[in-house]
Amino acid sequence: MAKTSRQAPPAVEVEPRPDGRWAVHRQGSRRASRLLDRKVDAVDTARRLARRDEAELIVKDQKGRIQSRDSHGHDPRHRPG
Repeated sequence: MAKTSRQAPPAVEVEPRPDGRWAVHRQGSRRASRLLDRKVDAVDTARRLARRDEAELIVKDQKGRIQSRDSHGHDPRHRPG
């Protein structure tokens, strides 16, 4: 029986906008799912979406660099090597 590979859903990202708000969006999407005034609120919203969709959460800092990553998907239990 062949294994079926399940494609991971797009990651959920939190990143700053030039107007000072924080955007929650799926990776590869042009439009934000939500725009929030506080980063804490944006991270909470994005974490709920990532858990629901079993996707990765990527949080960026004020300069747009990756600050943290958190996987909410099916991580492999055993890694080779």
